Amino acid sequence: MRVASIVSLTEQEKSQLIAWSRGRTVAQRLVTRAKIVLLAANGITNKEIAERLEVSVPTARLWREKFLKQGIIGLEADAPRPGRPRIIDESKVSKIIETTIQTSPENATHWSSREMARLQGISQSTVVRIWGKHNLKPHLIETFKFSNDPKFIEKLRDVVGLYMNPPEKAIVFSIDKKSQIQALDRTQLQLPLRPGIPARQTHDYKRHGTTTLFAALNILDGTVIGQCHPRHRHSEFLKFLKRIDKETPKEFELHAIVDNYATHKHENVKKWLSKHKRFHLHFIPTSSSWLNLIERWFGEITNKRIRRGTFDSVPELIHSINQYVDNYNRNPHQYIWTKSADKILEKIAKLKAIYASAH
Repeated sequence: MRVASIVSLTEQEKSQLIAWSRGRTVAQRLVTRAKIVLLAANGITNKEIAERLEVSVPTARLWREKFLKQGIIGLEADAPRPGRPRIIDESKVSKIIETTIQTSPENATHWSSREMARLQGISQSTVVRIWGKHNLKPHLIETFKFSNDPKFIEKLRDVVGLYMNPPEKAIVFSIDKKSQIQALDRTQLQLPLRPGIPARQTHDYKRHGTTTLFAALNILDGTVIGQCHPRHRHSEFLKFLKRIDKETPKEFELHAIVDNYATHKHENVKKWLSKHKRFHLHFIPTSSSWLNLIERWFGEITNKRIRRGTFDSVPELIHSINQYVDNYNRNPHQYIWTKSADKILEKIAKLKAIYASAH
């Protein structure tokens, strides 16, 4: 018959174990261990300790023996688990990284953690840890496009210069249009937001027509001049320029940052600009809409007013857009450009180097 080892305590050990056994802020596992050792010190067998504390006999035996070998310190550490942790050697890690970056599975465009784990004969959680450590995200993809504009650097420096160092006695506007905004009416009423349940709307809708929003973002104070038109021809663009001319102080020069849309370069537009000398158009490079700050504001109005809106007519849509612009201008947000032209060119050079190395 196996006889439990005798446990004897010093006064200091006994005091500490009693404190742990009664502690309300002590981890429960430490409370149990302290009680096991205190009962063992009173000559109680492992079987009886197990019955009193509702633990297994092996557990009672484990912490009795651990205390005898390591003392108080032994109770604070978790018991060692059998066997040794599985080790993935560096060659295996390198193989997983190389496979992730350079190949794709036969039936998919990218690797999933399950497919990679199956291929390499390891657990999915191990693949996830390796990808996380090396910042690999096969499930994500971002878009890019390099501008082929022969005057890219010249235009970039011009536009960024206006953002970061605008001329004196001048107003800088970032101008663009948001075309084909649809007046969509849902076929049923939207279900309201509730705890644990997001607001819901039907996937189908009725179309009631479209409008185009011309907008000019004042770089200095963040205010916006907006105007809706049914179409986006050069004639509508001219009407919008005339509105900007009317609503801005005559003593200021006006610098307008625009894209390369044909309407901005129409002969009638050029003639009008030649008669209104305070207007100066600055064209962003082709394929560089990210350089036009008004796009950031378009994202705001889309997310906050248009995308989830319900409109039963184009006039209602236009009224909603005008209302948003009016409310926004009461407390405008100034969009501040922080990246210099040199920093942008440096980043583009790095991306082109990566692109070249991949092909």
